[in-house]
Amino acid sequence: MAGMSHENVEAWFETHFPDFGSRLALESVATGQASMRLRVGGGQLRPGGVVSGPNMMLLADATVYAALLATDEDARSAVTTSFNIVFLRPAAPKDVLADAELLSAGRRLVVAEVRLRSAGEEGLVAQATVTYVRQ
Repeated sequence: MAGMSHENVEAWFETHFPDFGSRLALESVATGQASMRLRVGGGQLRPGGVVSGPNMMLLADATVYAALLATDEDARSAVTTSFNIVFLRPAAPKDVLADAELLSAGRRLVVAEVRLRSAGEEGLVAQATVTYVRQ
C-alpha cells in the first residue's frame, strides 16, 4: 500500500477537479496526513464578512482525501461516508488552513480528524471528523 507523492496528489486533484488550483492549495502531504489552504476571496464569504461553512467543509473533506491518497494511491475511488464538523468561531476573511490526520485506516473505512484555522492565527475555527469508505 504505497501512497502518492505531494506532486502526484496535486496533479490528481488538478486533473479531476479543474478549479482546484483557484480554490485550494496543497501545502504538504505525508503518510497519514495532509495540509491544505482555502484561498479566500469574495466568493467564499457569507454576509457578515466571514468564511462560509460550506467552503470550510470543502476544505476539510479535500484535505482528508489528500491524506488518504498520500497513504494509499489505490484509494482513489474512496468516497466520503460520514462528515461531522463543529464550527468553533467565525473564520476571518483570510485564507483558511486545514491539517488532517488519519486516525484509523482499515481495509474498508478510513477515519480522520481535521483542524481548521485562519491563516496567521492560532485558535481553531472548526474541527471535523470525516470517514471515507474504500470502493
